[in-house]
Amino acid sequence: MLHELINHNPDLKRLQDEGYKLELRDKHLLVHRIPYVNSSSEIGEGVLVTDLELAGNKTVKPKNHVIYFIGDQPCNKEGSEITGIIHNTTTQKLSNAITVNRSFSNKPKPNGYKDYYHKITRYIEIISAPAISMDSSKTARVYEVIEASKDESVFNYMDTNSTRAEIGVISEKLEGHKIGIIDLGGTGSYILDQIAKTPVQEIYLFDGDRFLQHNAFRSPGAPSIKQLTKQHFKTDHFKRIYSNMHRGIKSHPNYLDESNLSSLIKLNFVFLCIDKGSAKKVIIEYLISRKIPFIDVGLDVNIAEESLLGTIRSTLVTEYMTDHVPNRITMMDRDADEYASNIQIADLNALNAIMAVIKWKKYVQFYQDQEREYSSFYDTNVNEMHNADYQS
Repeated sequence: MLHELINHNPDLKRLQDEGYKLELRDKHLLVHRIPYVNSSSEIGEGVLVTDLELAGNKTVKPKNHVIYFIGDQPCNKEGSEITGIIHNTTTQKLSNAITVNRSFSNKPKPNGYKDYYHKITRYIEIISAPAISMDSSKTARVYEVIEASKDESVFNYMDTNSTRAEIGVISEKLEGHKIGIIDLGGTGSYILDQIAKTPVQEIYLFDGDRFLQHNAFRSPGAPSIKQLTKQHFKTDHFKRIYSNMHRGIKSHPNYLDESNLSSLIKLNFVFLCIDKGSAKKVIIEYLISRKIPFIDVGLDVNIAEESLLGTIRSTLVTEYMTDHVPNRITMMDRDADEYASNIQIADLNALNAIMAVIKWKKYVQFYQDQEREYSSFYDTNVNEMHNADYQS
């Protein structure tokens, strides 16, 4: 898979970071959008194709200095052929999916190409020079969105952020997970916003509510009036948005209770964002009994001296640490008046979500975790965060 090769190989990563449009197909590296001049002195675009010499997931020094090309014969700006690189002008199939029109030969002395960055950029320099001399805006460094193939990635386009930051190998710790988010209110929707940007395998959304106007003011994004009037289920609303990026979003537009808790059995981790204590209680008991780790979030905002005072909590629960649950997670329902006056502020919802996601990433060792706390709290009035609940 191309993204894994890029993560492990500086030569391919450098090509991507410098804006070249790469594709891996049938064990060949294709570089698209190569500008060149044809025999009519017109500027076109072609594709360079090279076989990849690999040792496991590492590229090795190219043994073959020849490269293939999809396109017409590259020429000088007056239309004469660049004869110094001509090798073969016969159209041939390298695989069922790759048909090339010609090949070029240019071998640096004395030792050939040191890596694939050296090979690709040298051929681009030769082929594109006439086109660039005619139009200085022409370049193979197009920084174009790279679409990921369905068998290679959970994303619809490649995660170039991780490769640019050189954390691709660390990001692999997030792969393969099946994550559940229960309740897509303010905090839950922001958790989805973060999890959808990770390479987890699947994200299951559980919520029986519909997305209404008040939800727009405490959720990521900016829905239109037209979208609000449709009153879609929250799970469908957010799936529609985040499926633009992540292929593994699963919508379950219903509340969880004793009748459907089995929907959680396939999950590796759950984010629990419910306010109602009695509904939370049955879910927590099920998760603990099935040894499914989860994070419960909590947000309390009160009016104090004509200002707001907010407290945020994030609590991790695993099969190895459950004793703290009664002290941290309320499983009793508030009365109707308390629910009616429940204050939700978008920035605190977002911060609560970030705290929970960071703790999950510490749990899977994406982030270093020296404290190993199971609960974290943040208070707005004193601007302090503190930890509690440590496994003995």
